[in-house]
Amino acid sequence: MTVKLKLSSVPDDKPIKLTVELAPEVHRDLLAYAEIMARETGQATPEPTKLIPPMLKRFMATDRAFARLRKTRAQFE
Repeated sequence: MTVKLKLSSVPDDKPIKLTVELAPEVHRDLLAYAEIMARETGQATPEPTKLIPPMLKRFMATDRAFARLRKTRAQFE
């Protein structure tokens, strides 16, 4: 069975380094996501830390309230 994941690849951009703490269950889910992604794409298993930026980007891109408020904020700047 083929599953359509929200992420299909990890972009190779120059990152800005941040240090974050994750709950253990979030880390386990990132590991599982990376393994499933590798299996579905036939690529090497990405490091879980490489999944976080595109996941956050996708989350913000699909958050309608955020987009609306960001647009409103930009009009006043």
